[in-house]
Amino acid sequence: MSTESIKMNNWHESARSFRVATWLGWQIESNWTEPFLFMIYAIARPVASALILVFMYMVIAQGGMGHPLFAYIYLGNAFYIYVASVMIGISWTVTDDREHYGILKYIYAAPIQVYFYLLGRGVAKTLTATVAVVITLAFGMLVLRIPYDFLAMNHALFWATFFLGLGALALMGILLAGVALITARHSGFIGEAVAGALYLFCGAVFPLDVLPQPLQYIGLSLPLTYWLEGLRRAVLRESISPLLAPISNEIILVILLGATLVLGLASLGFYRWCEHRAKEKGLIDMQTMY
Repeated sequence: MSTESIKMNNWHESARSFRVATWLGWQIESNWTEPFLFMIYAIARPVASALILVFMYMVIAQGGMGHPLFAYIYLGNAFYIYVASVMIGISWTVTDDREHYGILKYIYAAPIQVYFYLLGRGVAKTLTATVAVVITLAFGMLVLRIPYDFLAMNHALFWATFFLGLGALALMGILLAGVALITARHSGFIGEAVAGALYLFCGAVFPLDVLPQPLQYIGLSLPLTYWLEGLRRAVLRESISPLLAPISNEIILVILLGATLVLGLASLGFYRWCEHRAKEKGLIDMQTMY
């Protein structure tokens, strides 16, 4: 078989793995209850999260919801839903398939590319997260009267930033999935711990300027910081962070593109190493019942 044929077969196998995993992930995410109950849950959860943020802002900041800072905070919190869903969701797939369903060993025995299988499961997580994000933004506009104008926003900046950030999140999820693959216990908490730390350092709910200077450097090193900043600039048409305002839109996109490429190479190499390590240690079919 020629080299071109081998590459073509690998591409078809990867695409099939991705497509089937997306379908399977959506079935798992949406088929656990009746459609009506699922719809109620899909609406109630993001609205409840938004109300918690509103009460926190009113008590701590004691400012009106018409202040630009509230729009800044609310928008960042809304899009951070993707971080929790996509990054944690991909890393949790390993634990879920191995510990809960007990099918991870069969997935590795099947003729599929596990790397693309995990990315496909991430697409399903993205779809469910999108429902939550849309509901959260709609609640902010219609109920809280936050002055978002999505028709007049910078669409080029928004969509370029949005998809680059989603790609980076998925690849970060692959890195965490590799860690979960070689972790015996508590692997389910790895994604949550990382997401919690990123929530503090990437400026999701407050500008980086309020952090101590050493912690600001950590925030500036994270691609999610520039992802949220780009989305906010696209929608709000301004930046209220003096620390990030001098950075141009073009530089933000370059940073996101570079981070996505680096994460892609790192996740591919690291996950392959974790697979090799897990097979050596017999961790693929491990069930701790913990």
